[in-house]
Amino acid sequence: QLQLVESGGGLVQPGGSLRLSCAASGRTLDNYAIGWFRQAPGKEREGVSCFSASGRTTVYADSVKGRFTISRDNAENTVYLQMNSLKPEDTAVYYCAAGAYCSVLGDYWGQGTQVTVSS
Repeated sequence: QLQLVESGGGLVQPGGSLRLSCAASGRTLDNYAIGWFRQAPGKEREGVSCFSASGRTTVYADSVKGRFTISRDNAENTVYLQMNSLKPEDTAVYYCAAGAYCSVLGDYWGQGTQVTVSS
């Protein structure tokens, strides 16, 4: 069973940066696509970014392109989301999820980490 634990959330001012981590245990991430979702209060869950199982493809939501970067460290069995130039509308609970493909993530979920962008 793959288990995912997010960390790195917090309160940051607009324009600031945060790096979220998603640490996996139980299985290695090598064979999984893994991505980040977010959900703000009163809004639907939104896909933010995904790293394919092959490692050859990354995808981003238009709202975060050029500001967020997803990366994975297979040696550490961890996926990261570097978030720069944060905006108040990035405020949400961020979740990592794993699956066979970026289009069908959701077999495994973390518990989420809160990101709040506010002055």
